[in-house]
Amino acid sequence: MFELCKLSVKYMKPGAVIINVASIQAYDPTFGILDYASTKGAIVTFTKGIAGKFMEDYGIRVNCVAPGPVWTPLVAQSFPEEKLKNFGSSTPIKRPAQPRELSPAFVYLASDESMYTVGEVLGVTGGRVLP
Repeated sequence: MFELCKLSVKYMKPGAVIINVASIQAYDPTFGILDYASTKGAIVTFTKGIAGKFMEDYGIRVNCVAPGPVWTPLVAQSFPEEKLKNFGSSTPIKRPAQPRELSPAFVYLASDESMYTVGEVLGVTGGRVLP
């Protein structure tokens, strides 16, 4: 991720946007997937760490989307069937998101409507609160 962002600025123009993807796991890690949660925590820190510098030096906004539970093939392959029955029920909405429910967050962060948004993590979590 570091190398990709470092190389990207050579080709991106002022006004461009980098949107990283973390997870609610960065804030509320599950022991069984601690390796995954740790990488998502690093993405949050990385996003916040480069956002101001990239804005100042290149005019590039850097933000992040942190989904809650999302029904993806990775989920189906990662958990036992018993756990899949309740996947997403810990959210106030009581279900996991479908991937298409995340897209408005990315569209917002990529659009001019979010021009004043830099270094933020936008949670799409089904009602679970990010700190």
